Amino acid sequence: MDLDGMVALVTGGNGGLGQRICHALAKEGVHIAVMYAQSRDQAEGVAHEIASRHQVNAAAFACDITDGAAVDRVVGGVTRRFGRLDILVNDAAYNIAIPFPDLDSLTMEVWDKIIAVNLTGPMRLIKAVAPVMKGQGRGRIVNISSVSGIGPTGSSIAYAVSKAGLIHLTRCMAVALAPEILVNCVAPGLLEGTRATANLRPEQIERSATTSLLKKPADKDDCAGMVVTMCRTETMTGQTMVIDSGRYFH
Repeated sequence: MDLDGMVALVTGGNGGLGQRICHALAKEGVHIAVMYAQSRDQAEGVAHEIASRHQVNAAAFACDITDGAAVDRVVGGVTRRFGRLDILVNDAAYNIAIPFPDLDSLTMEVWDKIIAVNLTGPMRLIKAVAPVMKGQGRGRIVNISSVSGIGPTGSSIAYAVSKAGLIHLTRCMAVALAPEILVNCVAPGLLEGTRATANLRPEQIERSATTSLLKKPADKDDCAGMVVTMCRTETMTGQTMVIDSGRYFH
């Protein structure tokens, strides 16, 4: 798909990886809707930087992705603001570090919040954008999962399960939305400079880097570049690409 002039909604667009994704898409001529849950000033700053650096249109949109009505409003707001919506990147996520054996700390409240943000939220957004993209005759959806969805690792059991669910949601939505809409997924390993990594325990961060074949964290720009590739593709759907410096093979 030719990306020049397309419009992308990037959830968590003010985060460490989200900003890289926004800039990578904008570099290709994509207009950007930077969606955020908090930090309005930061999100508006990201939108301003994107617009000035890449000469595209960009704007910040607030949304609680656990609220179905709010999701519908933001999708409507984006389509009114830009006139179309071609790309959805589900990057927003929530995590909290709880060791797997510490089941007492993994309360149902924590479980419910992580699942609501990391799995049900993307589902809400996909359902909201699907009619718009179908009506346009094409669209691209890229979900941002994690290697914790490939193997039993990560910040908590709830986080790992939510990311595994997102990988399978990718496959199921690829089936449901074909042939007009292609749905793919990126599963990063440890990324430096993100809120998700900041919530990890120090020993988790150290282990993730030292046990990889390349002995270093994954690269945010590599992940952003893969998102661009998945938006361009005409023949890949339902796939998950792991970018983790060589830890997991699937």
